[in-house]
Amino acid sequence: MSEPAGGAGTAPMVEVRGVTFRYGAHAALEDVSFSAREGEFVGLLGPNGAGKSTLVRLIAGLAAPARGTVRLTGMDPAAAPRRAVARVCALVPQEPRLGWPFTVREAVMMGRAPRQGLLAVPSRFDHGAVQGALEACDLVHLAGRRLDALSGGERRRVFFARALAQEPRVLLLDEPTAFLDLGHQVAAMRMARVAARGGLCVVAVLHDLNLAAAACDRLVVLSRGRVVAEGAPDDVITAERVRAVWEVPVWRGENGVTGAPVVLPALGRE
Repeated sequence: MSEPAGGAGTAPMVEVRGVTFRYGAHAALEDVSFSAREGEFVGLLGPNGAGKSTLVRLIAGLAAPARGTVRLTGMDPAAAPRRAVARVCALVPQEPRLGWPFTVREAVMMGRAPRQGLLAVPSRFDHGAVQGALEACDLVHLAGRRLDALSGGERRRVFFARALAQEPRVLLLDEPTAFLDLGHQVAAMRMARVAARGGLCVVAVLHDLNLAAAACDRLVVLSRGRVVAEGAPDDVITAERVRAVWEVPVWRGENGVTGAPVVLPALGRE
């Protein structure tokens, strides 16, 4: 795997320090800290309920921490104007929805809104960005199709394209491979890697440990609202850690082609 474009000397694009967040009496996150830089693809791993999606929402400014600080390109995303946040950060949520049956091209064009004037009249730059995003996400042949006529996986790719058309500096992906077949899962992870190599800071919530290990530069593992591991995939993905965090015994080996760690459930014969 090639080295990320970002380096230890660059200022973090995303910085989370000592963050606690609660839903009522329930602590979803407790004293969480991590950072991500431009040119870096960081995967957030952990079982359901670990706090991964909550952390992404805090980075996007959709909620504010009860304690600690969140900084997005230096600004407080919860306090900054939404348009200012949208100019630097694009979020592909876990269950993206649109209320009206827009076409694919219209939905992707919505990603250009933070860069348009009050009348939202698309310029040639807007059309070019949208066309590039459609091509990157293999959606050109569906550009005129209505969203309600697409499969769940196709709609997921539309919202990924909308985020790319936004031309953000930080790309947040909440389960970007959900509902996708294997080919499009690999394509989504490849697009995220290409975006990072192009200088974006990419942070993604992921459940497939093998895809995360193959694609990400760095992994952050959360369990019960706390960071329990952080580092390179080789160091983070161990059989002992997977058993402790996910409570599943696994076999841990290496991909014979790439050398990336691979884990498989160690199921006994029934």
